[in-house]
Amino acid sequence: MLKKIEILFRKFIFKLLIVLSSRKRGTSHPELKKINRVTFIRLNRIGDALVVTPIFSALKKYYNFQIVVLADRKNFFVFKNNPHIDEIITFQKGISGIKSAITVLNNSEIVVDLHDDVSTTVSYLIALCKSPYKFALKKENFNLFSHTISKPDPTESHVIDRVLKLLELFDLEKPVNANVEFYPSHDALETVSKKMNELNPEKIFHLGINISAGSDARFWGVNRYRELIREVLAKYNNIHITLLAAPGDIAAGEEISHELCSLYYSNSFEEFGAFISKLDLLFTPDTSTVHLASSSKIPMFGLYVKYNTNNKIWYPYKSNYDCVITEEPNFDNLDTDKVISSFLAFFEKNYYEK
Repeated sequence: MLKKIEILFRKFIFKLLIVLSSRKRGTSHPELKKINRVTFIRLNRIGDALVVTPIFSALKKYYNFQIVVLADRKNFFVFKNNPHIDEIITFQKGISGIKSAITVLNNSEIVVDLHDDVSTTVSYLIALCKSPYKFALKKENFNLFSHTISKPDPTESHVIDRVLKLLELFDLEKPVNANVEFYPSHDALETVSKKMNELNPEKIFHLGINISAGSDARFWGVNRYRELIREVLAKYNNIHITLLAAPGDIAAGEEISHELCSLYYSNSFEEFGAFISKLDLLFTPDTSTVHLASSSKIPMFGLYVKYNTNNKIWYPYKSNYDCVITEEPNFDNLDTDKVISSFLAFFEKNYYEK
């Protein structure tokens, strides 16, 4: 009961903030060449951060303003080492965190909401900050912003294309070569190169099979992964397979890889991303690794849950790919034979092209 009251109260406060803080439409456009500092807000998870990265290089190509990213503790590391980002600030929950974030936003002439959908937290920040210009895709909370741009239809457009639509508010068009951008450090690349040489010293075709995703609903199952690996090894000799797992899935990874293939995991996201960039092909049920593959144009085969939505899946923006999609909430009834046969067809094409 108390939880329901809290939710209703938050909704009331949210609506009140929109009414009290509504911007006057038709605010003059900023003189972009004179802007000193722009802060972009992108909270939530890793994949959410990766899909917004193409916007920063596009802006830095034409403008000299300082780019600041207000990120989440779950995704700030995605933006590390990015040469187009001048400062990364991690948002902290709670009253003190909101106050600190508002101070950051108030120091910028332009604040940009990079979220594809309405975020209650971001709406609070936008409503309370005093930045003269506030940009966003047009959503239900559009009255909070000084400038919005129509959001492309999510059922017809890739999420990255929707993010890049914001460039029009900066008088720019989407770059033809736009892609996810990820910048592992030199040390991370060196560490991964050494690990790659240990795992695959002959440098034969290297297939990575990632088993980890953001939820248990997207775990395909120990026996299914073992069957997939056996099928690949039975058909192709000159190949090395590495199973990739998040630190929390090491036990499952060891069970799957036992006597079949090598296993790789890392507590460093930089190293994990660098490892993916060195593969010849990736199999994954996780959208964040999909975008990491895209950043290096690594061919990718994906398993997707498309439950209760008509929106386009988060397929890799630039990589050659194929996938199997279920419209159920998990992979429990995903046909194993269908996945394996579809993957083998995709694998064979990329194997012989390599």
